[in-house]
Amino acid sequence: MDNRPIGVFDSGLGGLTAVKELATLLPGEDIVYFGDTARIPYGNRSRETIMRYAEEDIWFLLSKNVKYILAACGTVSSTYPAERAAKLSVPYLGVVGATAQAAAQASQSGRIGIIGTKATVNSGSYAKFIQTLRPDAEITAIACPLFVPVIEAGRIARDDLITTTLAKEYLAPLKEAGVDTLILGCTHYPIITDIIGDVMGPDVTLINSGREGAHCVHQHLGTEDMLSEKTEGGSLSFYVSDSPDSFWEIGKLFLGEGLEGPVEQVRF
Repeated sequence: MDNRPIGVFDSGLGGLTAVKELATLLPGEDIVYFGDTARIPYGNRSRETIMRYAEEDIWFLLSKNVKYILAACGTVSSTYPAERAAKLSVPYLGVVGATAQAAAQASQSGRIGIIGTKATVNSGSYAKFIQTLRPDAEITAIACPLFVPVIEAGRIARDDLITTTLAKEYLAPLKEAGVDTLILGCTHYPIITDIIGDVMGPDVTLINSGREGAHCVHQHLGTEDMLSEKTEGGSLSFYVSDSPDSFWEIGKLFLGEGLEGPVEQVRF
């Protein structure tokens, strides 16, 4: 047993989708979340900058004595090298591997779509993972840089004209390619699952990266005998790098009702 908290980080608040899944799967676990809200988005940054930000995010979580780190950020997961992750003092998981495995298993035709930030798509990380599992896969990857800002602006209603118009434009090449499985390669994107699903149609399976990451953490902790001795009553602690004043206004989009905890600002 290990009663230390689980650490989760993202460039903003999208990683709260993974926190929600973890809190549901593991209600006895304490969770520490860091959202780098002062420096979002990571997806348009250089590789060197993303690496520096990731190291700082990881250092912060380690300072909170976490037992496990989930990088709930597709951009970091696509960029942070496995050899560096292996040298950390606690287990580390990026959402990319878990999500790619789920997509490879779900696809019937092998035609798999990926949407994410520019950095995630340009890295080719999802495609590399998928092709090791499904060498026959036909992959179509599309960057959707405007999804994050419109989601954080609250434009998430199923009939929102702006977000629906963006989705139709971004997803058109995926529909043309005939994908039967679509990876939501940014943890913000599940918030607009209804819009994406309406555009893609009922025959396309949507893979939620936050959910898949949380399921992998659950499995790893159980396998390594690192679960908390508590089975309920886990605490949530939230940290952000920008002002926490608007945290709950946006955070509830990702967490829903009923999941709350203290919010503090961190300055690097």
